[in-house]
Amino acid sequence: MFRSPQKPFIAPSRNESFADMIWRKRAASASYADHAVEELSGECPEGLHMEPIIKTVNLTKSYGKSRGIEDVNLSVNRGDIFGFLGPNGAGKSTTIRTLLDFIRPTSGSASIFGLDCQKDSVQIKKRIGYIPGDFGLYGNMSGWKFLEYFGKVRGGYDAEDARAYAARLDIRLDRKMKEYSRGMRQKVAIIQAFMNNPDLIIMDEPTNGLDPLVQQTFMDMIREKAAEGTTIFMSSHVLSDVEKVCNRVAIIKGGRIATEEKVEDLRKKAGNVVRVKFAEEVDPAAFAMPGVSPVRQNGYLKMTVTDNMESVLGEISRHKVADISIHQMTLEEIFMHYYEGGK
Repeated sequence: MFRSPQKPFIAPSRNESFADMIWRKRAASASYADHAVEELSGECPEGLHMEPIIKTVNLTKSYGKSRGIEDVNLSVNRGDIFGFLGPNGAGKSTTIRTLLDFIRPTSGSASIFGLDCQKDSVQIKKRIGYIPGDFGLYGNMSGWKFLEYFGKVRGGYDAEDARAYAARLDIRLDRKMKEYSRGMRQKVAIIQAFMNNPDLIIMDEPTNGLDPLVQQTFMDMIREKAAEGTTIFMSSHVLSDVEKVCNRVAIIKGGRIATEEKVEDLRKKAGNVVRVKFAEEVDPAAFAMPGVSPVRQNGYLKMTVTDNMESVLGEISRHKVADISIHQMTLEEIFMHYYEGGK
């Protein structure tokens, strides 16, 4: 019978900096990964190495007349920082709640670690951290008592990690949580998701309420966890957050997956953005050609170009130009392209 090797417990050293502890854990994680590969090669059934951490097949949740999600197919691999993009109401939270067995699907299937999300939900939850979109707290508990409570429910946690994360996020855990602001409550949510060294962290709009400096710290924490081998799945409508850290994304539109791929591949396929300000009147119809979507914007002609770039530049050269810029599409521009009818 196949059994996954246990991750090593990394005891903190006194007077050790957070950065030093992270680097020590990375080294131990690398050793663990090598050991795991050795064990897997001997006992693991063929093909399990490629088993995604999260996989859904035609996952559907219907609320009667209200739309939920329909035929959602996702595959999140080990070590991915996976961004799940869509505006409010697109189906992000419904997908996450179905993965965590908070709600049951109408049809289709979902698995995490190769385990069924419904039948094996208790076993799955022991190995994950979760930041909900709306984090409820016990108001009369202190932040630290709350973390202790969550740690005991999970069967253990790394107290030194929790303290280190609290220091890093600049939050006092001795205060009662009813005194916390929205941002402080979100910091507690982040700590409880990270402190048990999970194999997978699922986050639903995790930067809500965080100021820009804390957001940057949080992004660093995500990168560090991924470097240790943790898989990250984060839903967001703040595309700048996703673009900073994610290597793969899925865009959900109207409850269905519009696309899922590597960020770099998505950018290459999406094309370039050309912004040009002419010194004379130019009819946008001159750029009505396959693969080109011209629109007027603040005195500029903005074009999303996925094909015929040479023809576009040739047409621009026929006119007097006051200003021009060309850049690869950002994730936000790709997202808007999908949502404004480009796909």
